Amino acid sequence: MNNGGTPPPTEAPGGIAGTGVSVASFLQVDSQEAPPPPPETAAAYAKKGEESNGCLAMMDLLVKDLTKEMTVAEAEEKAAQGNYEQAMADAAEKRAQDSKSMTDRESAKADLTAGLEKAETEKTSSTNDLMALEQFISSLHAECDWLIRYFDVRKQARTDEIDSLGKARDVLHGADFSLLQRNTVRKHKFLA
Repeated sequence: MNNGGTPPPTEAPGGIAGTGVSVASFLQVDSQEAPPPPPETAAAYAKKGEESNGCLAMMDLLVKDLTKEMTVAEAEEKAAQGNYEQAMADAAEKRAQDSKSMTDRESAKADLTAGLEKAETEKTSSTNDLMALEQFISSLHAECDWLIRYFDVRKQARTDEIDSLGKARDVLHGADFSLLQRNTVRKHKFLA
């Protein structure tokens, strides 16, 4: 084959349909040996006692435990559902109260804001009135200061005027004050 020759032919698979089982294995051979005895048959049916009772008791216990757990789970779920519904009702009530409280507070704030604006307007008006009053008091004070400063001078001038009017009346009635006036005038000159 190495030098370019053909390979030797391969043997055809033997047996039945290429399974490798030979036909010779199906041939009956006369044998003098006795066949083996048949297998023993099953014993008659008998109910087993304690061997199966333990297993069934465990299964019954598992069923009872499962039933109990399911009952507890259902009760807990009902309680949780009731708690949830109560919490939702409480939350809705709280939201309603908060909404009402917020509305009341906004109303109170609006009232206070209106009151504040009114108070500010009144304050501005009062401030203007106070300024006008202070200006009037200042003008009165200046006038009073002038009156106090010249009170003695004005008093003397009035007294002199009253005296002069009295003398003028007496002169009109016929009195002669020519000498007295000089003395009076001289007295004033000496006093001054």
